[in-house]
Amino acid sequence: MEQVGVLLLDFDADGGIGIKLRDILDSSPASDIRLKFRRYSNIRPDGNNDEVYGLIRSGTASLILLAVPGTLLNQIDQLVRRIRETSAQLPVVLAIDNAPREQLVELLKLGIADFITPPLKDFEVLARIGRLAMQVRKDETVKQALKEKLGLQQLIGKSEVFLTEISKVSLLAKSNVSVLILGETGTGKEMIARSIHYLSQRANKPFMPLNCGAIPLDLVENELFGHERGAYTSASGQHHGLIQQADGGTLFLDEIDSLPLLAQVKLLRFLQHKEYRPLGSTKVLNADVRIIAASNANLEQAVAEGKIRQDLYYRLNVIPVRLPPLRERPEDVVLLAEHFLAKYAAEFSSPAQKFSAEAIRKLMLYDWPGNVRELEHLVQRAVVLCDQTVIDSTHISIPGSQEPLSKESFQEAKTRMISQFEKSYIQKLLIAHQGNISRAADAAQKERRTFWGLIRKHKINVQKFKAGQF
Repeated sequence: MEQVGVLLLDFDADGGIGIKLRDILDSSPASDIRLKFRRYSNIRPDGNNDEVYGLIRSGTASLILLAVPGTLLNQIDQLVRRIRETSAQLPVVLAIDNAPREQLVELLKLGIADFITPPLKDFEVLARIGRLAMQVRKDETVKQALKEKLGLQQLIGKSEVFLTEISKVSLLAKSNVSVLILGETGTGKEMIARSIHYLSQRANKPFMPLNCGAIPLDLVENELFGHERGAYTSASGQHHGLIQQADGGTLFLDEIDSLPLLAQVKLLRFLQHKEYRPLGSTKVLNADVRIIAASNANLEQAVAEGKIRQDLYYRLNVIPVRLPPLRERPEDVVLLAEHFLAKYAAEFSSPAQKFSAEAIRKLMLYDWPGNVRELEHLVQRAVVLCDQTVIDSTHISIPGSQEPLSKESFQEAKTRMISQFEKSYIQKLLIAHQGNISRAADAAQKERRTFWGLIRKHKINVQKFKAGQF
């Protein structure tokens, strides 16, 4: 039998109810109780028992057992509220003596699952705890299956390059490590972030997304950290930033390369110490927030250009997830198109049921610069315009003609791709070496004259890569 994790918090310093419970649980005949015992001299009236909440958040307990003397009953309300806020799914059992019935009723309203009162009988205590713990296990199994279905059902694909990255999602959900999601626009970066969140222990807490590139530079810090009344001219009241709003959950920062440098410094401090200070405040606040960042830019290049602090980049890039563009996973195009067809046909009550062979050929020939998002919008449009069971090529409205691509010879395509690679590679070397031709040529293992020839071939302006110019 799987062990039952019990967190016994003994606030009965002068009595013996907590010690008696510990002895009963320690003597469980089948050794199926995994007990963690802590004893405290008193309950903080303001409910600020940080060690208690830290133990609860550790996730090792199946239930919480509170041993409290009747004399402290009036102080337990706030403690119970905070415990329920910290972990709403764990049952809380109160072991207490000499408690008035009306006060016990009030505690039941706060979410207490059961009461244990003296005299404590071994069989009765073990039976009650076992029953509650088994119910928690059953509920968690159902919730986990549901979360996996909701979290992963939208991640559609069978290509190896896609599945390799998606396989990380369930593993990342089991930890709080920082994640950096990289990929072109439309590849599904926010969907990956949401999947990690909703498969994690933070699923019942907020998921707060922020597109750093969509917020004016002078408002980014306010959006993240909030402000106090009077922090600036128009600050007529207090504003809670996204970090405070996401407490216990996940903050998703898209286009992290657009974050101003000063905000990057403050974000780095938060990542290191879980501390932040709202604008206009002298008080340092704490928040338990997981940060997931994303970008469609080359962040190594952004670091070289001074747009991203190197220390922040390393702090965020603990585990990278690199989403491939749709053009690198052509075997997934039809799979995704059929998924979107079923989705929007049901939503719009459309008769459309499948694609014609010519429509599929048209989808497969396209390069999809807008990736999965572009494909979804195209299928949505086709479903709306289709009044028959089969979507044919006339319903597939793709920008530009696809014929030049289909008529391009192998050699022509190869020449074009090599040219694109050469130009991109040379530019990256010039950035890394601040426009120094000799060092860039050495790194490329090319003679300086040959390297200059490539620069002229691709009409690259070397001056803009000089120190301070890019």
